[in-house]
Amino acid sequence: MSALKKTALTVIAAALLHSITAAPALAVTSGARAAIGAINTGKTDAKAPNPPAQMSTVGGSQLGIPGTQVNLGAGAPVLPKDLSARSWIVADAESGAVLASHNAHWRLAPASTLKMLFADTLLPRMNKDDVRTVTRADLMGVGEGSSLVGVKENQSYSVHDLWLGVFLRSGNDAVHVLSSMNGGVEQTVQDMQDHAEELQALDTHVVTPDGYDETGQVSSAYDLTLFARSGLQKKDFREYCSTVRAQFPGEQKPGKKRETFEIQNTNRLLTGASGVSPYQGIAGVKNGNTTHAGSTFTGVAERNGKVLLVTVMNPSSKEPQAVYKETARLLDWGFTAAGKVEPVGELVAPRSADTGPSGGSQSSSGGDGEDEGTVSGAKESPKNGAGPQHASAAAHEGSSGVGIALSITGGVLVLLAGGVFLVNRRWPLPDLVRRLPRR
Repeated sequence: MSALKKTALTVIAAALLHSITAAPALAVTSGARAAIGAINTGKTDAKAPNPPAQMSTVGGSQLGIPGTQVNLGAGAPVLPKDLSARSWIVADAESGAVLASHNAHWRLAPASTLKMLFADTLLPRMNKDDVRTVTRADLMGVGEGSSLVGVKENQSYSVHDLWLGVFLRSGNDAVHVLSSMNGGVEQTVQDMQDHAEELQALDTHVVTPDGYDETGQVSSAYDLTLFARSGLQKKDFREYCSTVRAQFPGEQKPGKKRETFEIQNTNRLLTGASGVSPYQGIAGVKNGNTTHAGSTFTGVAERNGKVLLVTVMNPSSKEPQAVYKETARLLDWGFTAAGKVEPVGELVAPRSADTGPSGGSQSSSGGDGEDEGTVSGAKESPKNGAGPQHASAAAHEGSSGVGIALSITGGVLVLLAGGVFLVNRRWPLPDLVRRLPRR
């Protein structure tokens, strides 16, 4: 065994033996690879719990090892130093390759990032033009101190309005109304659990549809990334999660035109609010924050034809808006490291997915239809068929929000065709994407 490999094994053993979360990242030379220990910088809470000694190995055995996992190749940058999250993951959104992770399968409280699973489960079942007149029963069970969009009893809202409330304001009131339309909270929780198992998100246990703190409600950075990847293959999901601002219905007074008020997305990397610079290429997806979960976030971004997903759970840093800033650092690292690291695992396909004989979907050059959010959804292709496409921008504003249309560089874009789950092939990011330069 080479001295370099012995050194790498020594680092791993020390990290596991002492549960250290502050070891420095290692620079690895000349094509060598090393799985390294945690890289945090002493900003963590000394009283914070340690990850389990053994975690799930869904997606690869290395993902079940506590601490930071990365296989650095020649020329690969070291991971950022300023990371304090209990768990995080960096993955190629299209191929599913996990570029690096830290306690990826640690089962933690998810907060409102669980709404990605809620939306991925219910969006295909509902017509966005349907209207619901809200009853008192619809709003029962909304947790005290919940984030709300402002849904009122005896007022009517379209399903489209309610989804805007879920994605932009993380409105638990909107979640509960949509759950009522799905047969109730209990039925919705069961549907979400079933869908999580279909996606092989086996770290997840659903207790509430909105992510509100409840005993036993857990997920993981790995599972949240699976939810985002599945959701982004649905057109409505892509558009809602990338909407920056929209008008939401206010109170309908007799004999008067109904008033509206503006709501803005709480994803700081999308809006650039609260002292966080908007991240170039960001396209969603969902943030969360509760007392028990701390801050959680899953984001997707595109740069130079590469699409990455990053999930960050519960940073302990005192840095303001740490969950977004640590996400941005990991995205920066991922875009630089792509092609220079060996994956530590993969994002698995759903249980029932047909991934094709070669592990990828079959390409198609016809049409430019829109998928309907089911495994048997229609194809989605560029309007001019196969061949490279340059990113194009067109400002868009209206009830669906403000964004920029994005066309991903690459060949034919195939979403879900003939029951084939998209693996190792390109798929489109949101039609509405805010791609602002950094300030």
